Amino acid sequence: MTMNKLLFLILSSTLLLAGCWDVTEPQRMYYINAVGVDFEDDKYKVYLQIINFADVARSQQSGGDVEPAEVGYAEGKTIEEAIYKLYRSSDQEIFWGHMRYLIFSERAMENERSIPVIDTFIRFRETRYHIWVYCTTDPINDLMLVTPILRNSMTASKLSNPISTTKQLTFVQPINLRELIIGLNEPSHEIGIPYVKIMKGWENDEGKMEETTFSGIGILSKNGIKGFIKDSSARGNQWMNETSRGEVTFKLEGGERDYLTVDIDNLNLEVKPIVNKNDQVEFEIDIKIQGTLNGFKGKITTDEVRKNIAQQIEKEVKETYQEGLKLDADVYRLSEYLYRSNVKVWKKIEHNGKIPLTENSIGKINVHVNKINPGRKTFDETIEE
Repeated sequence: MTMNKLLFLILSSTLLLAGCWDVTEPQRMYYINAVGVDFEDDKYKVYLQIINFADVARSQQSGGDVEPAEVGYAEGKTIEEAIYKLYRSSDQEIFWGHMRYLIFSERAMENERSIPVIDTFIRFRETRYHIWVYCTTDPINDLMLVTPILRNSMTASKLSNPISTTKQLTFVQPINLRELIIGLNEPSHEIGIPYVKIMKGWENDEGKMEETTFSGIGILSKNGIKGFIKDSSARGNQWMNETSRGEVTFKLEGGERDYLTVDIDNLNLEVKPIVNKNDQVEFEIDIKIQGTLNGFKGKITTDEVRKNIAQQIEKEVKETYQEGLKLDADVYRLSEYLYRSNVKVWKKIEHNGKIPLTENSIGKINVHVNKINPGRKTFDETIEE
């Protein structure tokens, strides 16, 4: 065989090779960043937040001038029907592989309505388990159109990436789709979902700006939403989770002394179920932390600070627990602690995966402040009178 014939044979065979002709180019797709779900008049209302990755690159280079996200809306008897209606109005193919969060309205979580929605995103081949889940009572469309501070990319918002903000303050523990499913399948078949609302605490030369904030938790069970624990009533929840960093504020005793705020970190939590002879269960909670002082006025001692920190954290843990009891919710998942520790007793007293809880179910709360860091070398005032 001559060289020319061999070359012709090789070139001809390349025509039979499979190529990438059926692959959609990245710039010819729309990318879903978030999905919001509401329910009204026996129909699911679905909001799709679409982002442009060209805006993401531009925001990282220049730090601004990013167009707000666009939100598509449709409704249907099922969430799938609503999504297919949005497909019909889309100019490009929609890609779901970069979806970052899912947010439910209160109505969308009532009467098991959230279950088929969760199931849809678990079964769909393009979506992942690491999708953050939130709940709200604010209008979902307004929440999804809030532009991040300094007009940053939507992918850098706190809802898209909540872990970045928890390094400074873990008021509410973020929950992803995988953790949500585990929480609903394990005792007590309830889980706290971060509650989000709109606040106007920022301002620029054009006036007040809207921003999203974590303001508590919504208690979701397999049967639907049980209710919300918001603002200061939810503070105890941060001490019963893997908190990266938190704060406590208290008034120093004696005379007209001022309030003091202490940074809390290095939290270590242990919950011990104690079973008596009648199979009645009490829980002993041990919380080990470290504290850091920032600004303060007057003379204080480490013993005084330790005492006040322990009292304040114990108070907050009890208050949030009481709010959970009002909703018939096991807000600290004490049923699961007993299930892991003594499954025989759990089987005797559980009902639908949940053990009976009362105000006395938490017997002791021991707060150990291992270390107080003054933030400098002395507990003396920086500015003396």
